[in-house]
Amino acid sequence: MKLSTRSRYGTRLMLDMAEHYEKGPIQLGVIAKRLGIPSKYLEQIIIPLKKANYVKSLRGYKGGHMLAKRPDEITVGEIVALMEGGLKLTVCTGDPEVCERSESCVTRLLWKQATDAMTEKLDAVTLADLVIMVRANENNEMAGCISDGE
Repeated sequence: MKLSTRSRYGTRLMLDMAEHYEKGPIQLGVIAKRLGIPSKYLEQIIIPLKKANYVKSLRGYKGGHMLAKRPDEITVGEIVALMEGGLKLTVCTGDPEVCERSESCVTRLLWKQATDAMTEKLDAVTLADLVIMVRANENNEMAGCISDGE
């Protein structure tokens, strides 16, 4: 299993806004340039983030985008769940009714436990935590990770 580009780029977009949280709205083109992600793609990714009230936009000369909440109030799990349409390794982990074997399926239990562990881990990390990690690793090649990780 691997996360979609939407999740990875959405998390990077949100992390960039968290890193610049105190500086006010940021134009998407500026973020795109910093992250090495096409502006057109970020325009698509930011739509669900705005609808879910994680990002707010301001129009005008000094307009742009910014976090709608403090970085310590947004978890990576929330971002990934939004971008992926939920955090379930299999359909039956969220809806046992889709499979007639759900009640006795040992592998379903394993997939559910794995889903729960992944969700717990991602929900335990906030954007503020990631900002701290980036700042601690500013001279490290992992800071700002521009690789797709594939």
